Amino acid sequence: MRGIYIFLINLSILTVPVISTNAAERGSISGGVSHEAPAWFKESFLEIADDVEEATEENKHVLLFFQLNNCPYCDRMLEESFEAEPQISYIQKHFDTIAINVRGDRDIAFSEEVSVSEKELSELLNVRATPAILFLDETNKTIVRVNGYRAPQRFQSVLEFVATGAYQNQSLGDYQQAKLDRNVYQLRPNALFSDITDLSSVEGPLMLIFEDGSCYDCNEFHDGILVHTEVRKEISPFTIVRLDTDSEQTIIDIHGNKTTAAKIAREYEMHYRPGVLAFDEGNLLRRNDSLIFPHHFKESMRYIAGGYYKETDYATYSEKRTEELLAAGVNIDLGRPDTK
Repeated sequence: MRGIYIFLINLSILTVPVISTNAAERGSISGGVSHEAPAWFKESFLEIADDVEEATEENKHVLLFFQLNNCPYCDRMLEESFEAEPQISYIQKHFDTIAINVRGDRDIAFSEEVSVSEKELSELLNVRATPAILFLDETNKTIVRVNGYRAPQRFQSVLEFVATGAYQNQSLGDYQQAKLDRNVYQLRPNALFSDITDLSSVEGPLMLIFEDGSCYDCNEFHDGILVHTEVRKEISPFTIVRLDTDSEQTIIDIHGNKTTAAKIAREYEMHYRPGVLAFDEGNLLRRNDSLIFPHHFKESMRYIAGGYYKETDYATYSEKRTEELLAAGVNIDLGRPDTK
């Protein structure tokens, strides 16, 4: 998959201990949520090839749920899609679900060739966003991968894409384009958006926001993320262009080619709405293919707008930035945006 996921797992940003000789002057971290995997998840011996064989015999697929302790995105998705109807019954009927801790030490026999710890497997599979959900076919190969939070309705379409075998003859993007309700959301005006159709003419950082009528999270994105004071500060250097993937309007892409918003989304495998791609100097630097809460969103954009990507990788930047904020007495809230 092209690009770089926008939310990198960084233990320091989720579980960093606040240690200081003067705690009153040091910032604190809040918003992390502890959430155990549901009791109905499979009690696997973590021999995944055997799990796949058992699931295949029952006409099911294996679903691997990669989670991180205190991850607010994991908490929200577990609550909405794995502990609520109708998803819970559908998942139980069609999938054997196995939880994997991306920082865990349990041994996993993923295949005959690969036997590693949970943490090592997460690294091997390039798990950078939590929750990460991998669906496996009968040969133990990944069918589709979901990186980060999905609204229940949109996640349901992914479940059906796998359970019905639609993945055998079409892409997830095409499947969702045909199946999802197009009347969920009406595109909203926003003063932050530039009315530009020639993306190759943009100088400086460029942010593309993909929306369409099937966007279950667009209102929250507008009302909870884009209105946030600190977010606005960090995205101010960007030219922000909203692309309607339901529109047939001709667009000139960053390379000067004629295309459409839907084709750009397909090119970059952007299955989530509102998806975000962030560029600088013509290079894709960050991708947000899931809902990102204000702190992580603003910091990922600051990483680009401030040119920090030229000096270091995002994980290192995030760790240093976290300590910088805490040392300055700034409180970090990792939680959901307030949309009331």
